[in-house]
Amino acid sequence: QVQLVESGGGSVQAGGSLRLSCAASGSIFGINTMGWHRQAPGRQRELVAFISSGGLANYADSVKGRFTISRENAKNTVSLQMNSLKPEDTAVYYCHLVAGTLVTWGQGTQVTVSS
Repeated sequence: QVQLVESGGGSVQAGGSLRLSCAASGSIFGINTMGWHRQAPGRQRELVAFISSGGLANYADSVKGRFTISRENAKNTVSLQMNSLKPEDTAVYYCHLVAGTLVTWGQGTQVTVSS
């Protein structure tokens, strides 16, 4: 069983930065993808970014150039550096891990960006 624990959320003014981290523990084997989704009030959960165990990263168009995802395979951690934050980035951010057909979610961390 895999567990994900997120940290690093908080409140910041527009233009500021935050860094989210997620640590995975448990039975993690082989190739996997880790990443982040977010869900704002009244909206569907959307993919923000993900990165493969080989280091290939993908981003939603809305965050390209502002967010950077990285991971440390030896520690089973993934991080999301968020710069130039906008009020529309306000949401609960969820870490996820995909290994084969198994998808695991973290509990979520709140990010609030004020104008």
